[in-house]
Amino acid sequence: MPGVWEEHIRGRLEAQAKADLTRRLLSVTQVRGPEIEVEGRTVLLFSSNDYLGYSQHPALKQAAREAAEVWGTGAGASRLISGNLALYQDLETEAARFKHAEAALVFATGFMANLGLIASLVGPGDLVLSDALNHASLIDACRLSRAEIRIMPHADPEAYAVELKKVEPGRRVLLLTDAVFSMDGDLAPLAELAESARKYEALLAVDDAHGTGVLGPTGRGSLEHLGVDPAGIVQVGTFSKALGSLGGFVAGPALVIELLRNRARTLFYSTALPPSVLAVNRRALALIDEEPQVRARLQKNVRLLRAGLSEAGLDLLPGPAAIVPVMIGEPGPAAALARELLQDGLFCPAIRPPTVPPGQSRLRLSVMAVHTTEQIRRAVDLIPAAALRLGILK
Repeated sequence: MPGVWEEHIRGRLEAQAKADLTRRLLSVTQVRGPEIEVEGRTVLLFSSNDYLGYSQHPALKQAAREAAEVWGTGAGASRLISGNLALYQDLETEAARFKHAEAALVFATGFMANLGLIASLVGPGDLVLSDALNHASLIDACRLSRAEIRIMPHADPEAYAVELKKVEPGRRVLLLTDAVFSMDGDLAPLAELAESARKYEALLAVDDAHGTGVLGPTGRGSLEHLGVDPAGIVQVGTFSKALGSLGGFVAGPALVIELLRNRARTLFYSTALPPSVLAVNRRALALIDEEPQVRARLQKNVRLLRAGLSEAGLDLLPGPAAIVPVMIGEPGPAAALARELLQDGLFCPAIRPPTVPPGQSRLRLSVMAVHTTEQIRRAVDLIPAAALRLGILK
């Protein structure tokens, strides 16, 4: 490697280490629902987005096996060439129905869905009002679009209204927000944003990755949870979290979906999803309707964990989702607590900058429906005890 490059890379890595921000990939050698084997040790898992435990569901494993037998193991090309298997049409019909939308389009990942959506909708001359805590995929999508981006105070609908009043007539404006914010677990003010979008003729796009399958009386997500009519709203969902699989989708007005079919580079310059994944995704959507008791069990577990940790004196951020952030502050203590818990048999890596703002490092606990009451209580015992030993909890 050229010396100038070696010096540059070593310098960046040393700076990461000094700031307690070095990352390390831990090898997961076995998965057994809420317990996993990490580098040879069995530990209790509290960091997975597999909220409903569907990645281990027998019906989904069966759907994958059957599709692989019929269709093979890969699509072989992008959807624009020969990879647009008939399974896609069935899945997109179901995704649109699930989200009460006119149409839907499936992408390889939720990240790629966001990149394709934003870059297709807006460009130079357009305006995007984007929440300050939006996911990295939305931030990168905004940069790629070359539209004017204004970063809005987090979850502040009045700030959006103030900016919208300033917009000259006829200018295209996109309101962009996560529905459930992935690191804080709180909800965007979707009812107020939808009203502002209607009033000022803006388009509202909502990334509901962490609400889909979890929130709402029938698991449709954050809009349903808040009682917001989805008509005219663009929703992004994912199959890789509560639905236990892989892939992302955009659901919304048919005209938007048609635009994406013709403009989304992440759709037609990427190999299509394997047929087994497509079949699993469709079956997972059906399971949401067939198994409401799973969502009920998840919410019970969330309440139990929150109550126990709050009573122990830990600082939690509020929210209705299956995300429970335990605030620590600086990255060093957060990383030390995560290491201590791993030694105690609980796997929950620390979340540090740049994923969260400076001074807001935390443990991000993810609750699963398949956690037993005993496992929840174990976490409630282990986390405060480790925080006390390290002097984090007084």
